[in-house]
Formats: sequence, C-alpha cells, structure tokens
Amino acid sequence: MPNFRPKYISFDCYGTLTRFRMTEMATAFMADRIDAEKLPAFCKDWSAYRFDQVMGDWQPYQEIIRNSLRRTCQKWGVAYNEADADAVYAAVPTWGPHDDVAGGLSKIGDKIPLVILSNAMNEQIHHNVAMLGAPFHAVYTAQMAQAYKPRMQAFEYMFDQLGANPEDMMHVSSSFRYDQNTATDLHFGCRVFVGRGHEPSNPFYRDVEIPHIGCLPAVVGL
Repeated sequence: MPNFRPKYISFDCYGTLTRFRMTEMATAFMADRIDAEKLPAFCKDWSAYRFDQVMGDWQPYQEIIRNSLRRTCQKWGVAYNEADADAVYAAVPTWGPHDDVAGGLSKIGDKIPLVILSNAMNEQIHHNVAMLGAPFHAVYTAQMAQAYKPRMQAFEYMFDQLGANPEDMMHVSSSFRYDQNTATDLHFGCRVFVGRGHEPSNPFYRDVEIPHIGCLPAVVGL
C-alpha cells in the first residue's frame, strides 16, 4: 500500500458506494421481450450505450437513459418503451449503499474530507448520499460540471471547486472506464480500485485494489 495521506478523497457514487441497479431493473422490464438467457447480453450492450452517450455534450441524465435504452432496443430489434427508461430514472434516488460503505467511511470522514464526483443530476444525488452513513465535505454532479465522467472537464470542475491539485488527492472507484483511466491521465496522487465485480482489475490504472470500502481506512493509515 502507498504511504500517501491525501488532502481529499474523492469517490464515484453509483456502483462504488451506492448499489447500481440498472441491470436488475432491465432484467425485469425486458423479460417480456427478450429470452432470459439473452438478457445479460442485452444489459451489457445497454451499459456500453450509456457510456457512449456520456462522451458527448452534456445532457440531462434522463436523456442519457432514454437515448441509450432506445439505441440498445434498436440494435436488438425489440420494442422501446420510454416508460421503462423513466422508471429507472425515478428509481435512482431510492438506491441504497453497499453493506460495507457506512462502516468504512465512518472511520475516515472526520479525519480526511470526503468528496463525491458523480454522473448524476442534482435532484437525484443527495437522496443517495443521505443513505451512505458518513459526512461528505462536498458533492459534485455532472449537472454542475456540465460534463460526465470520464471526461476531464468533470474532474477539473471538482479541482476548481476544491482549490486542490489532483496530485494531492486520492480517487476511489469501482470503474476504470468512467473513473480510474482519467484519474491516471490527470495524475491523482493515489487511485484506489474497489473490486465490485463490474470490471476486471487492471494494475496499470490503479495503485491499490480493495474488495470493499471497509478496507479503505487501512489504505490511509487509519
């Protein structure tokens, strides 16, 4: 583990701290259109289209979900129902944290300022943060930055608001695609990958790998 005490620890929220239930919901609402054995492949494609949607100019997250689901349904040749996309958007603020989050963060939050940088709307994120069981110094969204991760603009907005340099910060995420690749390019002082099972490990894009947030206090010597 690196000998590094950051000025701030920034976190991805959905997937890393909050359980991300897109696949769970899609499996349910697409069950009448796609065979059960094919649903995992559909969900994987929908994930790819969501990633593609956030790479362009900023648009409200409801449109990200709608457009990505529409494109996925078109690829699969199945009917698109906008009510499905809107139901997912409405459900996001109700999603709670992984079981290990509160215990891990509570040991750090009064010693090192915690920050969230999330691909969320302002109206969504604070409901999820309230369930995390720890105080956060700041919460920044794609809506505030007018850019989604993995675009550098999202991270640069956070740096400007904090008055901090990336070299002085630690970034924690369970995604290389959305977070850790860019964190590497921006030269964060330390990058911690949480192995939630969303993506395979990649040692080039992380300094430390932990299985859950309960292990994070040890990384910063607490």
